[in-house]
Amino acid sequence: MGNYSELRDMIADSKNIVFFGGAGVSTESGIPDFRSENGVFDAIRSFGYSPEELLSHRFFIEKPELFFKYYRKTLAKTGFLPNEAHRALARLEKAGKLKAVITQNVDNLHQLAGSKNVLELHGSVYRNTCMRCGKSYGIDAVNATDGVPKCECGGIIKPDVVLYGEPLDWDTVTASVEEIQAADMMIVGGTSLSVYPAASLIEYYRGRKLVLINKSSTAYDGRADIIINDAIGKVLGEAID
Repeated sequence: MGNYSELRDMIADSKNIVFFGGAGVSTESGIPDFRSENGVFDAIRSFGYSPEELLSHRFFIEKPELFFKYYRKTLAKTGFLPNEAHRALARLEKAGKLKAVITQNVDNLHQLAGSKNVLELHGSVYRNTCMRCGKSYGIDAVNATDGVPKCECGGIIKPDVVLYGEPLDWDTVTASVEEIQAADMMIVGGTSLSVYPAASLIEYYRGRKLVLINKSSTAYDGRADIIINDAIGKVLGEAID
């Protein structure tokens, strides 16, 4: 186990830090985690399917109306603001110590906080593309209708979000691996490290400064040099000036 003073000392002694984050980083901004017990229950109760089914490529193709109804309810939301975890990481990048944020989230909050090098493993709800002509759209185009959003050419506007059953973007994965391999410290936060293949990226870190910050235990706790089971915004806010 570790404490805040150990974390502060480790950060001070590092020059090439990479942060890998999951849903727990965004839930502190009020964004619900659809994979939580309550999220799964609500999906089945209200839609008759699990979140993994509703947000799958197959479901998007076969039942686009229901897909977008659930997608708007869970992911395509605006108005959320960065929390202390996002702000602390942006400060660390500005100080020249944090070299990359690798995130499983699709909400753009790291960028809103000021982070520049953000690698979005699962894409972003703020980027959307017509499947017919390739025209780009913002999130408002998806939320402007209750049905299936359509381009002016008649094509379906698809969110640039990695759905279940779709591969991760290879360029993003490659860049993430390179950042992790070059890091002299890796901070993992707000994730149980149970969503693959993204979680497997931690295997590429070979350093001796692996920090896990999560409210519950993870499958990688045995490999960590510091473990802090607490809210990530609280931890990073106190550890990063």
